[in-house]
Amino acid sequence: MKSPIILLLALLSFSLSCGGGAADSPRNVSSKTASSNNVAEQIEAPDKESTKSLRYDSVPQQKVSLTDVDKVGATAEAVERKIIRNAEITMEVGSTTDTQHKVTSIAEANGGFVVTSEAKQRENVDPAQRTLDIKLVVRVPSTQFGVTFDEIKKLASNMPQENVSGQDVTEEFIDLEARIKTQKALELQFLEIMRQANKVADALEVQRQIADVRTDIEKLEGRKRFLENRASLSTITVNIQTPKPAIAVTVPGFGQNLRDAVSDSIGIASELVLFFMRFVILMIPILIFIVLPSGLVARYLVRRAKRVRLAQALATPAAE
Repeated sequence: MKSPIILLLALLSFSLSCGGGAADSPRNVSSKTASSNNVAEQIEAPDKESTKSLRYDSVPQQKVSLTDVDKVGATAEAVERKIIRNAEITMEVGSTTDTQHKVTSIAEANGGFVVTSEAKQRENVDPAQRTLDIKLVVRVPSTQFGVTFDEIKKLASNMPQENVSGQDVTEEFIDLEARIKTQKALELQFLEIMRQANKVADALEVQRQIADVRTDIEKLEGRKRFLENRASLSTITVNIQTPKPAIAVTVPGFGQNLRDAVSDSIGIASELVLFFMRFVILMIPILIFIVLPSGLVARYLVRRAKRVRLAQALATPAAE
């Protein structure tokens, strides 16, 4: 069991530090604990009084309305919030390469940068009509997110798609900070117990506990850094493409319908002719290698059977 060993080490270190190496009775331990609490209260008391004096005496008294207090509280809350903002936009422009350079310039002018840039050629029968569809992923500071997004939208002649989302991670961020503080305090306690450990086995056990706590701290700090990075830098995904050619839809007339029917009938007739020709060509090897030999063998067997019966018929009267 891990916790009883640690508890025994803590009690042992406490008794050694208080009694100079001799074991104390529970009454002495309780009296020493009470005295230490009194000392802590005496130490904390001046701090509280000084804090109150600083809070009330040094600060000049002013009349503040409830509206001002609400405004200040809302502003402080807005500044402290951690919000991850993402946006995706699909824009149609005349020249995708020129727009790519403009989007890059807008991002850099607002303190951002381009993370990834992908280009894909659009398929077309006419080589002159083949264009590039470009996808850019831009990261900008969260304070410049709105300005940058509006400037990018102005470059589009048409926007088939626009999507903006935000995720508030303030609660998770505060929870991570509290958990990191708790784990660090626990690490300090384990280090103190390890300094007072007298046995190698106990020291190794405490060292394993310290390693587990350190691993948890690193995971929590990594998650905290990730949230800070995502909240401080917003992501904008820009899909740049040229307008798709418009397809004219015409209503066919009676003559067109008649021509379509004749062409369909001709197509069906040609398919039937091709089907029969393929069938005949396919059956020729079967007739030559399977049907014809089988017919010859059957004919031979039939003739032989007739000859045997005829021979038997002729031999019967002669015997009589």
